[in-house]
Amino acid sequence: MYQPRLETMPREELERLQLKRLRQTLAHIKAHNPAYAKRLGDFEAEDIRDLSDIRNFPFLTKEDLREAYPFGMACAAKEDFVRFHMSSGTTGTPVINPFTRSDVEQWSEIMARCLSAAGLSHKDVLQITPGFGLFNGGFGFHYGAERIGCFVVPIGPGRTLMQLKFMKDFGTTALAAISSYPLRLIEVAKAEGFDLSDTKLRVGVFGAEVWSDETRRFIEKELGIETFDIIGMTETGGVGLGIDCAAHNGIHVWEDHYLVEIIDPETGEVLPNGEEGEMVVTTLTREGLPLIRYRTRDITRVISRGRCSCGRSMLRVDRIKGRTDDMLKVKGVNFYPRQIEEIIMRHPEVLPDYLIRLGKRAGKDFIDILVESTTRDESLKRRLEEEIYNYLGFRANVILVAKGEIPRPPGKAVRVERLKPE
Repeated sequence: MYQPRLETMPREELERLQLKRLRQTLAHIKAHNPAYAKRLGDFEAEDIRDLSDIRNFPFLTKEDLREAYPFGMACAAKEDFVRFHMSSGTTGTPVINPFTRSDVEQWSEIMARCLSAAGLSHKDVLQITPGFGLFNGGFGFHYGAERIGCFVVPIGPGRTLMQLKFMKDFGTTALAAISSYPLRLIEVAKAEGFDLSDTKLRVGVFGAEVWSDETRRFIEKELGIETFDIIGMTETGGVGLGIDCAAHNGIHVWEDHYLVEIIDPETGEVLPNGEEGEMVVTTLTREGLPLIRYRTRDITRVISRGRCSCGRSMLRVDRIKGRTDDMLKVKGVNFYPRQIEEIIMRHPEVLPDYLIRLGKRAGKDFIDILVESTTRDESLKRRLEEEIYNYLGFRANVILVAKGEIPRPPGKAVRVERLKPE
């Protein structure tokens, strides 16, 4: 562990620390941004007696942050900011998160914990494939790696042939990437005759996209590594909100820095442990853009608030199932792309690239699922269609295509395409 005393803190002590930091965060907002404080209502920080009092405050959404562009919700003087990162949005207005020096240090700390949880140390060579720029990924991994003393290969995204070359030449032992990128590495390595077993790679830390357990097993088998699922977003201060440990029984959220609630996305009601809903995050140690009850749109559940077999006492949430805005509806049935992925990836003939096409034909919903496969056998098509019906409750048209027929856009994989009505 990077910080064993903090990471194994007894729950009673942890909740006392959370309460103290929640009060400090509320006082910080009130002192540095009266308009933001007014939005939260009439409160005094010292009146917060229990963590459940957080429910008295309104939710914060991504739309609220967009409307505040660029510094409407910032809680520090502009001269105290050392940089910013941003999250893109469909409206064209990005979300800006300005960082103070303290925020950069906080980010470094939680990322060092994440990498340590994945088994990295000063003996490792970490190849960082997320970008270094306005989007936050690359820098977060870099800061965490520096804290624990890794040798860093800061290559950034793309250039897959060079990624493979560097992996071999520099003795890369750990790979950081968006979760679909290992699939490209595997694909290119096979096409180029690159022997992935002829590397020292042993660990992959992947996130930024929803990926199923089936895809995870495929990546681990093909690369011969152990993978770790890391979560986080620009709004909460970047990648590093949490990660699964070697037990792989849920993602630890660093609760001394973040207060987590799970709510019913329709009613906003806080749900009990174990029930699936939307994750809401309150930051406890961020200065530039502290968040009170931020609706992440991520769907998950609390697995446990008890001590993990790894020794950590921080709560564990389930791997992200999807986002509320990723939910699809066809023929009256709601589902997430990950559920399709889970079904098709159970079949060894299926390759890990697929595309869901939705639309209307003659006024009726239709769904085509393009699946890359090593075979065009009609029996596989029928099996997939039947399993989708049995598991999700609707009929889909599965189209088996050859490897490489589904486009590979740069950046995150595109899994859904909405077609105009025919």
